Amino acid sequence: MAEPSTPFQIDDALDAEVRRAAEVLSRARSVVALTGAGLSVESGIPPFRGKGGLWTKYGEPPLDGYQRFLEDPAESWRKQLDPKEPWARALRDTLSAARPNAGHRALAELEGLGRLDCLITQNVDDLHTQAGSRALAEIHGNYTLLRCTGCNVRFPRAGFPIDREQLPPVCPECGNVVKGDTVSFGEPIPADVLQRCFDAVERADCILVAGTSATVYPAAGFPVEVVRAGGSLVEVNPEPTDLTSLATVHLCGPGAVLLERLVHHVRALAEAA
Repeated sequence: MAEPSTPFQIDDALDAEVRRAAEVLSRARSVVALTGAGLSVESGIPPFRGKGGLWTKYGEPPLDGYQRFLEDPAESWRKQLDPKEPWARALRDTLSAARPNAGHRALAELEGLGRLDCLITQNVDDLHTQAGSRALAEIHGNYTLLRCTGCNVRFPRAGFPIDREQLPPVCPECGNVVKGDTVSFGEPIPADVLQRCFDAVERADCILVAGTSATVYPAAGFPVEVVRAGGSLVEVNPEPTDLTSLATVHLCGPGAVLLERLVHHVRALAEAA
């Protein structure tokens, strides 16, 4: 049996860097955060690619998934509702079993302290909402929601009336076809979410990046835009990324531990002010 991994410890040198990051956030006029799959992994959700990844095990979704949906939304819904469909079942079971970790809770607390104006996440797992974040832009959607393809109104998936004999379901507001809120391959990011991201990034003079190497656009461009406009970048990742050279402070380690400690310092600075 493998030995249990040693819990991550913050030494004095790293703690001094965490405090410096807290000072950067505390001085900022407007802070936006960007999170990715790394934070979800710390809640037990496997990545999509690589060893143990969902796509590695069950196959990658088609790159023209959205076009296929538009061509035959009823068939897409039949596959989604099929209890024998391994990909849909595996994703649903994995996400429903996950719970927010200390990193999710820390970001929600930063918002509550008035130190985070918008949280942009590439994750679809609903964990930021469960942790209490409200100023949230889910750029790739949320698996617990459905979205109208016409008016973009979102509905909780649980309890939405779906008649398996009359697929696809339609929007009670405008009558257009309803799909899952998660963004499929080939599907444009919903305009309302994208605009919310652009507005938040334009206002921000500090961006906190956690659990993502930020290589997928448009999210990858947000930290660069903040830095290009003269703002600060605080990065929290277990390994250096392409963003590290741009970072005002780079905190190397797991997001759950470091974000929790970051909030501790932000709170202490606010109390001392």
